[in-house]
Amino acid sequence: MKPSRDIDRLLEIMAALRTPVTGCPWDLEQDFRSIAPYTLEEAFEVIDAIERDDLDDLREELGDLLLQVVFHARMAEERRAFDFGDVVDAITTKMIRRHPHVFGDEDAREAGMAKGAWNRIKAEEKAERAKRRAELGLGGGEKNSFLDDVPQALPALMRALKLQQKAAKVGFDWSEAEPILDKIAEETVELREALQSGRKSEIAEEYGDLLFAIVNLGRHLDIEPESALRATNEKFRSRFHFIEKSLNEQKRSLDEASLEEMEELWQKAKKPRK
Repeated sequence: MKPSRDIDRLLEIMAALRTPVTGCPWDLEQDFRSIAPYTLEEAFEVIDAIERDDLDDLREELGDLLLQVVFHARMAEERRAFDFGDVVDAITTKMIRRHPHVFGDEDAREAGMAKGAWNRIKAEEKAERAKRRAELGLGGGEKNSFLDDVPQALPALMRALKLQQKAAKVGFDWSEAEPILDKIAEETVELREALQSGRKSEIAEEYGDLLFAIVNLGRHLDIEPESALRATNEKFRSRFHFIEKSLNEQKRSLDEASLEEMEELWQKAKKPRK
């Protein structure tokens, strides 16, 4: 089977991989749940390529992410639930519907995107989805809480941000960033008290509260927490590599260096290099 720029070839390849007896044993034993972690991993690898401004890697990673969509669609097709074409139809329908100022009639294009229209369109879609699910015997897809449609599977920092953003839409929010610094200080004191208690569950709870407050501060400062933390992770990696490289030049390993020596090199790594 030859490679191709045509999406149909990718669908054929996935179908072949999932064909009993002649297909790939690993692919055949997968299901939605077992593949889900790979889907998340590929999404983050796309983000990594973007942040490194590596367009060659981005091309590869977008292909890997597309494969995840094709994989899930194939498994759904095997259950006679939907296929890849249904996925494409659903998203194209949604995009056209949500952009009447681009794809609508002349009057809609001239009017532009009216204030509140986006929320109205999404509300209509939600009602239609509930009706469709009821007709399929899946229930109406009702939510028990205003915040229930924030996916639980999101990375924790991202979900914290989404929960806060949604609560803010109904006025449950700080008016500015400054008071959140006081909240962070309060949560830090409570974490210290929990540490003194020695109770692991209490320490974990207070630590989570502190993280949640820090995410809230970032939101008010217009800082996306996942991106900020990834940048700090890379800064840490780079500085630690400086320590490792400096020790290698001395023909010494990390294990042979004392904490004081590594701290001294860490401070050197922090200084701007010409």
